[in-house]
Amino acid sequence: MRGTVRRLATLLLAAGMLLGGAWALLYHQLPDTFLVPQGQTLALAQMPWLEPVQKSGSVAAGAVPAGGSYNVTLSVFGKVPVKTVRAVVVDRRAVTVCGTPFGIKMFSEGAIVVGFTDIKQPGGSANPAKAAGLKMGDRILSVGGSETHGNDDVAQALQQAAGSPVQVRYVRDGQLQQTTLQAALDEESGRWRAGMWVRDSSAGIGTLTFVDNATGIYGGLGHSISDVDTGESIALRSGEIGPVTITGCNSGAAGAPGELKGRFLSDIAIGNILLNGSTGVYGSFRIVANGQDMMVAQAQEVHQGAARILTTIGGTTPQWFEVEIERLSLTEEDPNRNMVIHVTDRALLAATGGIVQGMSGSPVVQDGRLVGAVTHVLVNDPTRGFGIFAENMLVSADAAAQQAETAQEAE
Repeated sequence: MRGTVRRLATLLLAAGMLLGGAWALLYHQLPDTFLVPQGQTLALAQMPWLEPVQKSGSVAAGAVPAGGSYNVTLSVFGKVPVKTVRAVVVDRRAVTVCGTPFGIKMFSEGAIVVGFTDIKQPGGSANPAKAAGLKMGDRILSVGGSETHGNDDVAQALQQAAGSPVQVRYVRDGQLQQTTLQAALDEESGRWRAGMWVRDSSAGIGTLTFVDNATGIYGGLGHSISDVDTGESIALRSGEIGPVTITGCNSGAAGAPGELKGRFLSDIAIGNILLNGSTGVYGSFRIVANGQDMMVAQAQEVHQGAARILTTIGGTTPQWFEVEIERLSLTEEDPNRNMVIHVTDRALLAATGGIVQGMSGSPVVQDGRLVGAVTHVLVNDPTRGFGIFAENMLVSADAAAQQAETAQEAE
């Protein structure tokens, strides 16, 4: 009898531990804050068995105006509480969904160190930049008190110093730092050199996700523009976007991501770049956008299952292709990886092998709403890639709109 009781107690303890672990996992899968369209109550498409329960006497969720907020407890079938979250009420937004290719030209704030080369000296070689402690990815802001936006500015400041030690201000990992550099004389060229290569600009192609009808701000890529050599996000000084046509594609394969090929159609910009952030690139759009107006889904409205992407794999006209949203995360720290998308469309697989570089920003649509954008391909499986929630991109677009408004008021 005692043995039976012990076994029962052990089983109950194990069951309690399992339930406790599941509860903790579910708790951490839920963000602290949700954006909820005005007039609606909070509902999670991915977890329909989690029901919102408000305290008695509180204002009904559907009556809270846009800009307001309220607390709500998410409970399993409305009975077992899991987590109390904040619901922020927002207006349901419509945007023009694009899927068209666009070209990017961007200049960085400072000169980015992209490589080093030793300088021949009598009896050996020297590298003043390395000796000063500079590293790949450092962003040089000034040399000897002179601002540096590119290689020419750095070279001119070094010639003016003529071998005298100069103060170098630079940014590394977001922190402003300073060091002393003494250039070496290159006997072959007769010029003072630091032994480093720098770059101040970047260019490429991507996919336009949407244009916000309310503000005239576009959003694209779904991830930041990074330097091709260092992988560091480029600190924006100025930039513009232009029309592009897709001329070809290198298909993707396991271990070898593919790439769309394109060329600029004109030197005339169709928009500027105001923000190069973790959720994409944003700016003012100067022409009327071609596309279909759609409502934007909130993150909790997206669910696993069938969806479509709108992307351009030839010329300038986007096409719809079938995909499957396989996995979702409401609390993913990396905003570019809110969902995993699996390409199931045979035509797209035949043409590109799946997701390729240049498709970043391709709109993802589900249930007639814009739910997100493609951001990255899985290197070992080009039929799958990551995506970002449209909700996150719209927040960044609003920040860019505010930046544009502030700049206009300052003029």
